[in-house]
Amino acid sequence: MANGGKPNRPLRPRGGAGPGNRRRRVVIDTGAARPRQDGRQARGGQQSGPPREARQPGASPTGPVSVESGVSVRDFSQALGVPMQNIIKSLMTLGVMKTATQSLSDEEVELIAAELEREITIKHASDDDEEPTEFEDAEETLQARPPVVTIMGHVDHGKTSLLDAIRDAKVVDTEAGGITQHIGAYQVPVGGRRLTFLDTPGHEAFTAMRARGAKVTDIAVLVVAADDSVMPQTRESISHARAADVPIVVAVNKIDLPAANADRVLADLATEGLQPEEWGGATQIARVSAKQQTGLDDLLERILLVADAELDLRANPNTEASGPIIESRLDVGRGPVATMLVQRGTLKVGDAIVAGDAWGRVRALFNYKGEKLENAKPGDPVEILGFDRPPPAGEVARVVESERTARDAAQKRGERLRREQLAQVRPSGGVSLESLYEAMQAGQVKDLNLVVKGDVQGSVEAIVSELGKISHTEVRVNVIHQGVGGITDNDVMLAAASGGMVIGFNVRPNAETRGVAEREGVEIRTYNVIYKLTEDIEQALVGMLTAVKTEETIGEAEVRNTFRASRVGTIAGCMVTNGVLRRAAQVRVIRDGTVIYTTTIDSLKRFSDDAREVAEGFECGLHLANFDDVKVGDVLEAFETREVERTSLDEAPTASA
Repeated sequence: MANGGKPNRPLRPRGGAGPGNRRRRVVIDTGAARPRQDGRQARGGQQSGPPREARQPGASPTGPVSVESGVSVRDFSQALGVPMQNIIKSLMTLGVMKTATQSLSDEEVELIAAELEREITIKHASDDDEEPTEFEDAEETLQARPPVVTIMGHVDHGKTSLLDAIRDAKVVDTEAGGITQHIGAYQVPVGGRRLTFLDTPGHEAFTAMRARGAKVTDIAVLVVAADDSVMPQTRESISHARAADVPIVVAVNKIDLPAANADRVLADLATEGLQPEEWGGATQIARVSAKQQTGLDDLLERILLVADAELDLRANPNTEASGPIIESRLDVGRGPVATMLVQRGTLKVGDAIVAGDAWGRVRALFNYKGEKLENAKPGDPVEILGFDRPPPAGEVARVVESERTARDAAQKRGERLRREQLAQVRPSGGVSLESLYEAMQAGQVKDLNLVVKGDVQGSVEAIVSELGKISHTEVRVNVIHQGVGGITDNDVMLAAASGGMVIGFNVRPNAETRGVAEREGVEIRTYNVIYKLTEDIEQALVGMLTAVKTEETIGEAEVRNTFRASRVGTIAGCMVTNGVLRRAAQVRVIRDGTVIYTTTIDSLKRFSDDAREVAEGFECGLHLANFDDVKVGDVLEAFETREVERTSLDEAPTASA
């Protein structure tokens, strides 16, 4: 026998059967080598490196990380390369409980990244790269297209009136207050050629819309009133046009008025860097009167001159159409309606189209006159029917090969927007403007959450832009959702979930939605002029601020004698030298010109009778609360602290008289 006297075991042939060749059963634990969520090996294996759920191609355990806004807890842990439990623990230290699939707000992402000492970049849906604006088309495929002209300038300088005079139509009469509140796109013939006009609002509330208009335009027409000259929104318009690198043509309007002074306007424009051509500069200046319809031909000729001399306006019409969405709205009876400016290709009825999170098939095309079209070529503004929802203004619309491709692209974009929206929602109860002050005093509300709905996308964008300017260290406006169309039950439920309210601009809720709002305790406010809306919200925020504390001196008294009472303390015999002393009033004890104590009047007597107040020139006896070291010669200065409601967001929270 070998092996230390042990008998040798007979070798078993592989795969043998029979009683002497029993097969060995092996149980394979598929989770043995699987990493647990806490980063440790489950069983029977060794874990090296980060857990598998935290691994991501290209992710560095220490380097900078880029995540999308509204990222989930699981995806964030994978991006950082750390266990998900660490993320959840960090959230718990912030007082937040979230599951693996819930979205994180931008603030939470930044705080967690700071705690882990990681550099983080948050990408928003609005930061996504747009479609390229330049295409490498063959020279023989390019054809001339109409110039796109934007009307810009200060409010009430006659922009819409000038455009009305050019195209002989009335638009201003349909606007609330006679002020243009959304972008319109129109086309006019000029000597066998066409000009495409974008009418952008001139009030400062529409800065974002003017900026978008300048980005899609070829030439900017700056309207300046001859009786008013350069104003703040005029300078903003110049800045937007220069930022978009488009040439500027100036129309000096209202030259028919007695107070008109065109030379002063030209001088003011020269100080802004727009040197008139007649003064040796390069800026084309046209003197016009929209009311008298004079100088219009000169203006149009100067626009065409600039287009021919400075711009190469050509595009390929024989390809898939693409271009920006200028405006969108929800039309009763027709559904979502979008105004698109075709920049490249030819848009045809039946094309599958996508813009942001909206998609559809083009069912009908209309020009600015409402006439039905079969196609739209580069430079043409056109209304589109067929989107499943109003597409966001400013989004690039493009034709794709099929409806499925359009739907998939829109759903992907919409899912990302929803994640961002969910990340902003803060659970709370319904709220109204009247209840916000009490909630803030109790520390329950820091933001005024708003759901904004409007009739057209441009107005909604302008409202959100204007509300974003209203900020304060104590309270701020937070728009958690914005959209086009009527106020729905979903809007009310979203406002209820976030402790917010619903703002409607030229839209109304139906009776059922109003009932839901009443049950959920959500306030719905509707407006038809944007300035009233912003003023109302700003005043509401002012009412939510803590009051200003002011002090008012009501009287002074001199201590002439002191008495000691066993059960009371030191009684001061005083002479009121100025004003009055009131019982329970606050008092400063001044000795040798120095305030040594501040307290209140505990009791006040005239002779042996209690007194509410003692006027100047009378004697009294008083006892000061918690202070018995009063001496003869001390001066008692009585004062009252009042709270005055603030009338402006600029006022400080405390003040003294």
